[in-house]
Amino acid sequence: QVQLVESGGGLVQPGGSLRLSCAASGIREHYYGIGWFRQAPGKEREGISCIGSSDGSTYYSDSVKGRFTISRDNAKGTVYLQMNNQKHEDAAVYYCAADVHGGRCTVIRGDLPAGAMNFWGKGTLVTVSS
Repeated sequence: QVQLVESGGGLVQPGGSLRLSCAASGIREHYYGIGWFRQAPGKEREGISCIGSSDGSTYYSDSVKGRFTISRDNAKGTVYLQMNNQKHEDAAVYYCAADVHGGRCTVIRGDLPAGAMNFWGKGTLVTVSS
């Protein structure tokens, strides 16, 4: 049974930092991509970052590029999202998801589509407030 468990969410001040973790288990494929998505109230789910395991390639949306960094520890089966210089618009529920087709992240016309992901975690809330 595949499980993706996010942790590390919480309250952060504007300009502050948080690190999210996504612990993956039960994935039979040796290579898979892990993506981070977020959804704010009243908005669509947005794909913001992804990391492949076959080549270590990464993807960042324009909204987080230069502020967020994705990394993975394959031995621990965990992917991290370091979020720096947080802004009010970063407040959302953050989800991690697995793409088990090919070990790389599926990026279509510059976007990370939620429909390409096969398994999802339940999310962790990030609040940005002073």
